[in-house]
Amino acid sequence: MEPLLVVLKGLPLTLIVTVGAFSIGAVLGLPLSLGLRSKVLPLRLLCRLVVDLLRGIPMIVWLFVLKFGLTSPSLRLTSLEAALLGLGLISAGYLAEIYRGGLQAVPRGQYEAAQALGLSGGISFIRVVAPQAVRVVSPTIATYLIGLLKNSSIASTIIVGEMVFQAQAYARQNPSIAGVLPYAIAGLVYIIISVPIAMLSRSLDERLRKVVV
Repeated sequence: MEPLLVVLKGLPLTLIVTVGAFSIGAVLGLPLSLGLRSKVLPLRLLCRLVVDLLRGIPMIVWLFVLKFGLTSPSLRLTSLEAALLGLGLISAGYLAEIYRGGLQAVPRGQYEAAQALGLSGGISFIRVVAPQAVRVVSPTIATYLIGLLKNSSIASTIIVGEMVFQAQAYARQNPSIAGVLPYAIAGLVYIIISVPIAMLSRSLDERLRKVVV
């Protein structure tokens, strides 16, 4: 019972890091995805460079740079802030590509039909293009969210007290009795959280398929 309670102490921070980083990525990924589809070549190339940098540099490098590389007192981040910002920026890169793929999957005729109806660019995007793109990318976004939940454990390397950090601390303090038990418990909690997300994603996908033809 004690290892379970210790691991669960880190559950709130695991959820905070996951939800916070995903929210940052979901917001920042949208303008990046639009930039990747821009007809303005310099803007498109700049967004491509940003996305490739965010995705190409390992997560742990981003976290260490943000936590230990910023030496100015005015820019110094706490461990939690560095984890949220680092994983959030990485999420922005991946979600931008997911969004771009969804927008690209919408048939060109849908854009032309919206223009023929006299809809403005913003209205056609919100009412015509976005709903179809959401249906396409919703399973992929859910898969990424589950992956981000597991990747939040990397925050333990910069001393964020999430579940893996708590499991490691307990194992170090109780080497004779702990073994792999705390890690197995943490893994089980990850599975328990991930399964409802996957089920919700499938349910949402089925509903969107009925709504969006």
